[in-house]
Amino acid sequence: ATFKGWMDIMYAAVDSRNVLDQPKYEDNLYMYLYFVIFIIFGSFFTLNLFIGVIIDNFNQQKKKIIFVSLVYFGGQDIFMTEEQKKYYNAMKKLGSKKPQKPIPRPANKFQGMVFDFVTKQAFDISIMILICLNMVTMMVETDDQSEDMENILYWINLVFIVLFTGECVLKLISLRHYYFTIGWNIFDFVVVILSIVGMFLAEMIEKYFVSPTLFRVIRLARIGRILRLIKGAKGIRTLLFALMMSLPALFNIGLLLFLVMFIYAIFGMSNFAYVKREVGIDDMFNFETFGNSMICLFQITTSAGWDGLLAPILNSGEPDCDPHKDHPGSSVKGDCGNPSVGIFFFVSYIIISFLVVVNMYIAVILENFSVATEESAEPLSEDDFEMFYEVWEKFDPDATQFIEYSKLSDFAASLDPPLLIAKPNKVQLIAMDLPMVSGDRIHCLDILFAFTKRVLGESGEMDALRIQMEDRFMAANPSKVSYEPITTTLKR
Repeated sequence: ATFKGWMDIMYAAVDSRNVLDQPKYEDNLYMYLYFVIFIIFGSFFTLNLFIGVIIDNFNQQKKKIIFVSLVYFGGQDIFMTEEQKKYYNAMKKLGSKKPQKPIPRPANKFQGMVFDFVTKQAFDISIMILICLNMVTMMVETDDQSEDMENILYWINLVFIVLFTGECVLKLISLRHYYFTIGWNIFDFVVVILSIVGMFLAEMIEKYFVSPTLFRVIRLARIGRILRLIKGAKGIRTLLFALMMSLPALFNIGLLLFLVMFIYAIFGMSNFAYVKREVGIDDMFNFETFGNSMICLFQITTSAGWDGLLAPILNSGEPDCDPHKDHPGSSVKGDCGNPSVGIFFFVSYIIISFLVVVNMYIAVILENFSVATEESAEPLSEDDFEMFYEVWEKFDPDATQFIEYSKLSDFAASLDPPLLIAKPNKVQLIAMDLPMVSGDRIHCLDILFAFTKRVLGESGEMDALRIQMEDRFMAANPSKVSYEPITTTLKR
């Protein structure tokens, strides 16, 4: 059922004959059918039903815990409709963000030109293409490549290092000290430095400072450039988001698995420490020490090689083992196993670890991937709100969180769908009845609320939910509290 060694057993069964008769090649062909039927119904069907039940019960228990926590800790989304949940999720996303002050354009003419160049989208796309090409050159490297190939790859890598160093220098010139306020820039800077060190100072560093093995690891830092592609790949970010959401639960399941392995390792040392070394038991994979026992159990957890470990334990007497063998320093005699204890040990551990605990990992990742996929499929995603504030930075360079009414039309037309309101849009914007403070200014949160409402649809329930949640957003956006609206776009 675990697919381990079933083909060897099948071939032996196909060659089998009556009791006391010697095996004959394919004398019992019907055994092929027997094994195929068992694999289909015993492994593909029944075993996956077993796994499905575990995942289903895990998800049910998780939902119960969430429901109880919402009931007792003031959760307000228990009795929401699907439409309300969409609006509520959108509110949570937009409430967690606020406008950031953009990096100012340098006053120096040359620096300003470089700034305009490196902040264009075409520049980022070009760098991404270079990263992909660099990965291709790294893929064609082989162990026994010719000297000509080594020279060609050396010069190609040198060109890439010059290009990436040039990117780093251009950004340092144009962004000045603001360069180090962006995480991806720091990452790029470290990778460039390590690449330069790996290319030009290889022989000296390898000879005097670090071991060759460690230095090869440092050179592999060039691979890190591929991680920059994550920034522009929405699908990969969804997968990473699911993984990050899963980490706390995966840690708890890992502790549970370690506890199970710890108990079974002690039990294995007590019963199988002196089993004869043969088949799968050797100087590394054995139950003589706690460390080796844990290695064996980790191997069994992957359902690999457990039959090789079990085979010597099934030996109960001569000539397979010596029941009278002495072990210096121990009162235990013999190197035979205990078949009944061994079968119980392996079967119970495989069921608990491989079929239950390991499949909990799958349950957690599937659940969080489903949540991440649902969030990415919502009308308004995290990317849409980030786009809103990126455009906002251009219209509010001082991060006051307000823009003048006269800029509202251009701002709405500069957004990407679904928040985009294309021109002519003045009538639509006036009809939104946005509150305005002195100086004909409108707060970013009011605009975002209105644009979100436009995407998700009008509803009295939505208005009530907005009022209920607005206090929470005021705490994250204190600038709005200090200004009282004096009119609206509709009354103006």
